[in-house]
Amino acid sequence: MRSRASSAELAPPRLGVNVDHIATVRQARLGDSPDPVEAALSCVRAGADHIVCHLREDRRHVQPRDVERLRGAVNVPLNLELSMAEDVVAVALRLRPYSVTVVPERRQELTTEGGLDIRRHLGRLKRLVEQFRSQQIAVSIFIDPIEEHVAAAANVGAGQVELHTGRYARAGAPAQRKAELAQLQRAARQAKRRGLVVAAGHGLDYHNVRPVAALRDVAELNIGFSIVARAVFVGIEQAVREMRALIRRGPAR
Repeated sequence: MRSRASSAELAPPRLGVNVDHIATVRQARLGDSPDPVEAALSCVRAGADHIVCHLREDRRHVQPRDVERLRGAVNVPLNLELSMAEDVVAVALRLRPYSVTVVPERRQELTTEGGLDIRRHLGRLKRLVEQFRSQQIAVSIFIDPIEEHVAAAANVGAGQVELHTGRYARAGAPAQRKAELAQLQRAARQAKRRGLVVAAGHGLDYHNVRPVAALRDVAELNIGFSIVARAVFVGIEQAVREMRALIRRGPAR
């Protein structure tokens, strides 16, 4: 964890807020409200370090126009999650967000179900990374916390990985959760040793985030659904402030 760390290492991870589910509510009526751009600006006012959105192939929530508007409106980095689908990649290359995170995607899934198996798509990913980097777009890859996947991410030229925290978040028994947390810690350490920036996300909420935030090598947390769900009751700015406070507080005792 973070005991005996320097003051720099003690800094809490950056918080990225995913605004996808603001767009989900809007798309339920195919209207203009609630506006994910307005939500993103509120998140930034509350202390979000960057904004995240996922442009899915089926356009179920975020639309290309949302990405374009977010790119011009927020004064913090915009991270665009995307699959390797050609039409989505074309949007990213045209709009040039600060960074992209390459994720697996199935149309039938409710949400991303796991990390990308880089080894199955090695050639395509290398070409994608080169395309994005040629446009000064930073590249992260969403992976399961497995050593082989960490190594593969470094080998294709990505500068960052995002560790899938879904298994940790779903773990029921304390022993199982402890084991999943240890796996995340090992993967984060391996990634940092390979020169990769380490992010983590998926399924993190107000009850389980603190142990992950306390992992020494995790520099960034990306959280969406739980913040939007909390915002229904307290508003988006308060929901972001509460999450930031938990991240800064350190490990749960």
